[in-house]
Amino acid sequence: MVILVTGGNGHLGRFLVQELRERGDDVRVLALQSEDTSWLEVRGVTVHRGDVRRPETLTEPMRGADAVVHLAAMIGVWRPMADYRAVNVTGTENVCRAALAAGVSRFVHASSWTIYGMGLGEWVTEEHSPRPLSEPHVRTKLEGEYLVRRMIAQDRLPAVILRPGTFFGPHDELHFGRIADRLQTGNWILIGSGDNALPLVYVTDVVQGLVLALDSEAAVGRTYNISHDEPLTQREFLDAIAGAIGATTPHRHVPYRALYAASCVAERLAKLPRSRRKPIVTRLGVKLFGTDNRHAIDKARRELGYAPEVDLMDGVRLAADWYREHRNAESSSEPDLAFASD
Repeated sequence: MVILVTGGNGHLGRFLVQELRERGDDVRVLALQSEDTSWLEVRGVTVHRGDVRRPETLTEPMRGADAVVHLAAMIGVWRPMADYRAVNVTGTENVCRAALAAGVSRFVHASSWTIYGMGLGEWVTEEHSPRPLSEPHVRTKLEGEYLVRRMIAQDRLPAVILRPGTFFGPHDELHFGRIADRLQTGNWILIGSGDNALPLVYVTDVVQGLVLALDSEAAVGRTYNISHDEPLTQREFLDAIAGAIGATTPHRHVPYRALYAASCVAERLAKLPRSRRKPIVTRLGVKLFGTDNRHAIDKARRELGYAPEVDLMDGVRLAADWYREHRNAESSSEPDLAFASD
């Protein structure tokens, strides 16, 4: 099968590309002109330069494709809403329309668990109504998902929507690497009691969900949570990372409400006309780590055959092995192509 992966040069994308190639698929990756794609190129992956915001750049990479996995998204930056919407909504529509024009037989769209809202106090299923935080990334991911749903209904887009948990693993600079760095310096706190569940999933289990969504005949038009149903608490996750990398276990607690209030102030200050700094703490970050979030995966188990294969504690150890090797490599003169664009 010929499969185009948008965002295939990112953390999740590289694991997916590797899995698809190992099972014999012909994989293409859409990457920005500015991206360092040497990790893909040395492995013989075809790279097409383009931008989901520019539909004219999508025709060639889409030609002859049997399926598309749409991972490209704007995340983790402090930018205007219009920038997020251009990628997560308009960009998603551009990819969907290019896929329809190319006649692909399957379109897998990576949404986000954050569209449900946070701290709902129960196991959240796909039937829960979205209650997203008023934050650019979350709002535009929901808008992008609604757009895919409309195109399934109106244009017969053969799409499957996945809502992955917060994934982590080796090569993860966005989540695991940053947490580990701050634990090493003793600069991390527990938000509230630390007993809240985190919606974590190991990166290869998200890949498993993506591949199952590509292959399942019955999945078209459906939405699935892809997470782990034996979650770790905030305290368990941080203690496990600290222990695995030889850092001090965090003991300082900050009340959730106080830190959330501080994040609101920090965001307002960052929006002042003369401010050029990102906020030191955000509402999204406080909610991500400080609220209890559990996502049911019964539907994915039943309909896709999905089952998490990596225990989260084992995942922490695997990610920590990479972290120790990576941080040691940074002090040497040898370049590490695997992390060049993360």
